[in-house]
Formats: sequence, C-alpha cells, structure tokens
Amino acid sequence: MTLVIVVVVAIVVIVAIALIVSYNRFVKQRNLIQESWRQIDVELHRRYDLIPNLVETVRAFAAHERHVFEEVARLRTQAVSAEGASPEQRAAAEGQLSGALRQMMISVEAYPQIQSNQNFLNLQRELTDTEDRIAAGRRFYNANVGDYNTRVESFPSNLIAGGFKFEKAGYFEVKDESVRSVPQVSFGTIGSVAGEQAPPQMQPGHQSSGQIQPQMPGTEQGGYPQQGQPQFPPQGQSPYAGQPPVGGPPAGAPGPQDGQPPFTGGQ
Repeated sequence: MTLVIVVVVAIVVIVAIALIVSYNRFVKQRNLIQESWRQIDVELHRRYDLIPNLVETVRAFAAHERHVFEEVARLRTQAVSAEGASPEQRAAAEGQLSGALRQMMISVEAYPQIQSNQNFLNLQRELTDTEDRIAAGRRFYNANVGDYNTRVESFPSNLIAGGFKFEKAGYFEVKDESVRSVPQVSFGTIGSVAGEQAPPQMQPGHQSSGQIQPQMPGTEQGGYPQQGQPQFPPQGQSPYAGQPPVGGPPAGAPGPQDGQPPFTGGQ
C-alpha cells in the first residue's frame, strides 16, 4: 500500500513539474514575441519620421508630382493610425506605404538635380538602412511566432495552451507583390556578359584565330578537297612525303655516313 502511494505521488509530482515547465516556456516565448515586435515598431516609427523630410526635399525639385506626394502622405497617416492593430493589419498598411514610396523614388529618377542633392542622398541612405533593419526584425519576429504557434498546436503542449488561453500569434508578412515577384531571367545570351556582344559563331571552312590546323594534301583552304583531286594520296605514296619526320633532320639533308650513328634529334 505504501509503495502504491509513493508511485502515485511521484507521478503527480512529475506531471506538475511538466505543467510548470511547459507553462513557463509559453510565457517566455510570448514575451520574446512581444519584445521582437517592439523592435520592429521602433524602426517603423523611425521611418514615419523620415518620410515627411524626404517628401519635402523632393517636392522642392518636382512640385508637379503632387499626386505622388499626397498618396505617400495619406498612406503614412493610415499606417500611423494602425499602430494598435494586429500584425497582419499593420503589415497590410506598411505594404501599401512601401509601394507608394517606391513609386515616388521611380518618379525621382526623371530629375537628375534631385539625385545630386546631398540632403536627399542622406535621407535616402537613412531610409534604406531603416528598411533593412525592419526586414531583419521581421525575420526574427516571424521565426519566434513560428516556434510559438507550433507549440500551441502540438500535443501535449496544446492542452496547456488551451487551459491557460495561449492563442496563436500573427505573422508580420510582406504583402507587396513587387517584393514577392520572381525576377525575369533571359537566357538568350548565355556565355556573354551584359552589355557585351556574344562571340561570333564559326562558319564552316574558317579557322579560329590563334589555332593552327594542318592542311591535308589535296585539300584547299577550309579543309575541303579540291575538285578533280582525290581525297587520299596516290597508292604507294606516303601522305607525309616531302615533309621532315618529327624530331629528324630537315628535308634534303645528307644521310649519315657509314660508321656514324643515325640522327635521333637529341643531343
């Protein structure tokens, strides 16, 4: 009887410890998600502060692009007002704002005087750095959300999640189609560098530069036999008649005298 009580108590203690560990892990993951989201929110606010200065700088050189500036200002106000929304709603608002900023930058390319303005270049650099930090924070946040949501749905941790109201977290995903689109690749000029012409193709009968190709007897330039001549040398005659052997003396040189070793081409 005593042994049964000890076993039951041990099981209860093990289950209680497992529940505590699982619950504490849920709390830790939830706090990590909140902290990573706060880091993204800081960078988003920094972008909100940079956009008005950037718009005013561009407006001074391209005042007639009024519709582009108004759209950026409207979407910035919309993104700021969505601060208390869910990550999915924030992501949708930020995606629209990013698209409007990209459209404004495309319009700026038509004004070389803006590209040489130092104030614009500094703001553009700061905005680019901010976008990079937002992208890095988004990856870290989504990774934490993925781990947390996996535990919420997995057994037996889903029992703890259901009992203590741990709900799934939302992702901060990019909704901009231009970011998700696959770049178009052309394979029409394989082997050539962009801006350079592809090397010309060799035509039959033409030798490539830098290479020496022997011409067979009875053939004309290009390797084709001349009309009226056989393709092979006459019977009984070597195709290398009149040519010096490899490593031997020149053609027409006197042969070795009696008692002298033959010429071998070496020293």
